[in-house]
Amino acid sequence: MENEIFEKAPVPKAFFTMALPVVFSMVISLVYNMVDTYFIARTGNTNLVAGVSLRAPIFTLMIALGDIFGLGGSSVISRLFGEKKDADGKRLSVFCFYGAILCGIVITALMLLFRHPILGLLGADTDTYTYASQYYTWLVLGAPFIIVALTPSNLLRTEGFAKASMIGTILGSVVNIILDPIMIFGLLGCPAMGVTGAAVATVIGQCVAAVVAFTCNHKFNTEIKIRFQGFRPDIKIIGTIYAIGVPSIIMQSIGSVMTYSMNRILIAFSSTATAVFGVYFKLQSFFFMPVFGLNNGITPIIAFNYGAQNRKRMIKTIKLSLITAFCLTFVGFLSFELIPQVLLG
Repeated sequence: MENEIFEKAPVPKAFFTMALPVVFSMVISLVYNMVDTYFIARTGNTNLVAGVSLRAPIFTLMIALGDIFGLGGSSVISRLFGEKKDADGKRLSVFCFYGAILCGIVITALMLLFRHPILGLLGADTDTYTYASQYYTWLVLGAPFIIVALTPSNLLRTEGFAKASMIGTILGSVVNIILDPIMIFGLLGCPAMGVTGAAVATVIGQCVAAVVAFTCNHKFNTEIKIRFQGFRPDIKIIGTIYAIGVPSIIMQSIGSVMTYSMNRILIAFSSTATAVFGVYFKLQSFFFMPVFGLNNGITPIIAFNYGAQNRKRMIKTIKLSLITAFCLTFVGFLSFELIPQVLLG
């Protein structure tokens, strides 16, 4: 385990070593989201853009569920490593991985079973239902991969392998970007699939991210091996995962509720209004998601030093992250106020 980065490296070095790869991987993910929107918008069909935008709360919910096992689990595991309880941390990693798989399968089954009422709640109407349903179906089928991918990538960060953790995210995003125009417009001999092509490209990208993250964890993370051998569930420690992960779900769910509410309001005006909000939502993510990336990146440092009772180092890390987050969001505020036409264009 690379304890050096958690215990002895200067706080700024530890902070940026752990945080920047996560921020970079999130920015790449946002680029593929924008590319996805760009190619869909090139069809000239605002109903199609609006239908795809309606799926945003579902995707956010999947990420939030993945954070229970990824972010919540890695936080507890890092704390256990700080307390020198390495064996407990290793066993807990097994629960996080297989718990994420089970959660993804359950979510897929439930969302397919209740597809029609869920799409109605999201605001799909006669103009957008077909497009929303096509994208929704494939996105839900990919739920296990979307949820599971967050676990091995976060487990890598508990050992200090921040750069390795971003490999899966970047490769998955690159695959998505390449496949988008091919599958949407039918290039290189592929049939034109429209919104279905965009959804399939997204799911394939998420599958690649999950497989690569698992492979990197197996190769680089020698301390944590995802296998059942020696696994003994500890209800108290597992409860701690949910104590950390559930607030993350609540925070992200509030964002989903906001997006859902806005879509419901805007769809009453026109599908164009919903489409524009979908574009704005992705634009603002360029400033908010890096802040979430900072949070995910520094969590192992804070949790490790909390477990090691190194309060001074923990506080320094938190202060530096708050300053960095404020600077990022302030730049976002100025950008939207000064050049909104450029950004929306």
